[in-house]
Amino acid sequence: MKKTIDNPYYDKAYEFLDKGIVDSSFLYFNLAKNLFIDAKDSLNTANCLINMSITQKDYGDYFGAQESALQAIEYLNKKNPNHFVYLSTNYNNLGVSSLQLKDYQNAISFFQEALTFSTDSLNSIIYRSNIALSYQKLGFFMDAIQMYKKELEKVPISSKEYVRILSNIARTKWLEDSTYHAAPEFYKTLYLRQEARDLVEESTSYFFLSTYYENSKPDSAIYFLEKFYEISKKIQNSDDQIVALGKLISLSSNQKKVKHYFETYRNLTDSVQQARTAAKNQFALIRYEVDKNKAENLRLQNENKEKENRIILHRVIIGAVTLVFLLFVAGVGFWYKKKKERISLETQHKIKASQLKTSRKIHDVVANGLYRVMSEIEYKRDIDRGSILDKLEDMYHKSRDISYEAQDLPKVEQPINEQIADLLKSFANETHRVLIAGNESEFYKGIRKAVIEEIKQVLQELMVNMKKHSQAKNVVIKFERTCNQLVIFYKDNGVGMGKDVIYGNGLTSTGNRIESISGQINFVSEVGKGLTVEIKVPIS
Repeated sequence: MKKTIDNPYYDKAYEFLDKGIVDSSFLYFNLAKNLFIDAKDSLNTANCLINMSITQKDYGDYFGAQESALQAIEYLNKKNPNHFVYLSTNYNNLGVSSLQLKDYQNAISFFQEALTFSTDSLNSIIYRSNIALSYQKLGFFMDAIQMYKKELEKVPISSKEYVRILSNIARTKWLEDSTYHAAPEFYKTLYLRQEARDLVEESTSYFFLSTYYENSKPDSAIYFLEKFYEISKKIQNSDDQIVALGKLISLSSNQKKVKHYFETYRNLTDSVQQARTAAKNQFALIRYEVDKNKAENLRLQNENKEKENRIILHRVIIGAVTLVFLLFVAGVGFWYKKKKERISLETQHKIKASQLKTSRKIHDVVANGLYRVMSEIEYKRDIDRGSILDKLEDMYHKSRDISYEAQDLPKVEQPINEQIADLLKSFANETHRVLIAGNESEFYKGIRKAVIEEIKQVLQELMVNMKKHSQAKNVVIKFERTCNQLVIFYKDNGVGMGKDVIYGNGLTSTGNRIESISGQINFVSEVGKGLTVEIKVPIS
C-alpha cells in the first residue's frame, strides 16, 4: 500500500513479518501507526492495527486482537470502496477471535460485516462458511447445513473449498443425529485430500473420523488419532497435537503408551502456554511502552512551547512594567500613607474586638464553671473528689483553648491515579510483576468519589486473589475511557479457574460492588490459562 509519508518503521515491520519475527514486527507496526496518526493517514494507521491484530490472534491473544481490530475500524471509512478490503479482513479477524473465545453470536455478526465489504468471491465463500461453522457451534445444525449446501453449489467440484464444505456437511449432519452414517463421506473427503497432498486438510479428515468412531469403535478412533497426531507434528500445529494427545490418553488402554502420551502432552501444553503467555505480555508491554514514550514526547514538546511562550510574555511584561512603573511611583507615596493609616485603625479595632471576645469567653466558660464547682463544694456534704477534679481539668482545657485557638491545616490529598498506582504496585515484588497502562489523572475526571472507592476495592480484591491463589508471575492492568464508560482490563498468567469453580466471598463481593455502581464485570478463565477480567462502569 502506498504511504503518504516516509515511515521507516512501516517498512521495518514488514521485513520482520516476512522473517517470522513477530515481536519485532508488532513493535514496528505500533511505532509506524503512531507516525501515521500524526500525519492523519487513516488508511495506513488502520492497516498497521490490522496487522497487529492478526499477530495477536495467531498467538492466542484474542482479547488483545479484538482491541486492536476495533481500534482499526475507527480509522476506516465504510463508504470508501478503497477501504473495503481492509474492513473485510478486519471483521473476519474479529470473527475468528470471537470464535476462539466461544462468543458465537458476535462471531456471526462480525463475519456478516466481513461479507458486506468483501470484494473477492473466494473470501466471501470463506466468510459464509465461517458463519455456518458458528451456527454449528451454537447447535443450529439445520441453518448450518443449509448455508453449507448453498456454498457447495458455488465452488468447483475439484477445488479444496468443495471438499472442505462436503466434509463439514457430513460432520454437521452427524452432530445433529449421532445415528447418521457419515463414514462414507468422511472417507471420500479423506481420499480427495490425500490425492491433493494437502496435509492440513488431511489432518482435519483424520480428526473427524476419530471423533466419529470414538464411542462405537475405539480402536479405529485411536488409529485415526495417531494419524492426526503425526500430521500435526509434521505441520508443526501445537494446538492439534495437544488435542490428539488428550484424546489418546483417554482412549488408549496400553498403559505404557498412555504414560508416553501424558508426558508429551504435559510438556507440550506447558511449552505452548508459556509461549503464548509471554507473547500476550510482550504485546501488552510493547503497546504500553510505545504509548508511554509518545506521551512523554508530547509532554516535552508542550513544555518547550510553554517555555518559548513564557519568554515572549516575560519580555512583553518587562516593557509594559517599565512604562507603568514611573506612573505607579508617582502615586505610591500618597496611597501608602493612606493605607498605613487605615491598617493602623483596623488593627486597633481588631485588638479591641479580640479582647472583648476573650473576656466574654473567660466569663462564660471559666468564671461560670468555677462558680458551679464552688457551689458544689459549699452545699454538698459528701464531696466526690474525682468528679471535682474532672470538672476542674475540663475548665483548664477550655481556658487553654481560649488562649490558643486551634487552626485546621489544609490537607493535601494524593491524586486518585497515584493512589490506584500505589495500591497496585504494593502487590509487586521479585516474583510478581505488575504492569499498569492508562492510569492517568484524566481517566478519573468527573467520576464520583463513591464510584472511585468501589473501583479501588474491586482492584484490591483482584490483586489479593492473585497473590493468594493464582500463582501468577505477571499481571497487566489497563485503563481506558470512552465517551460513555470506563473500561478496566485485568490479565494474569496464573493457574486460572475452572468453569465449575465456586467464587469465594472476595470475588463475589467484586460483582456486588460493580453492580452497585451500575457496572459490569466479566471473568474469563480456564484452568492453566490465567485469568482475564473486564470491568465496565458507565460514566454518569
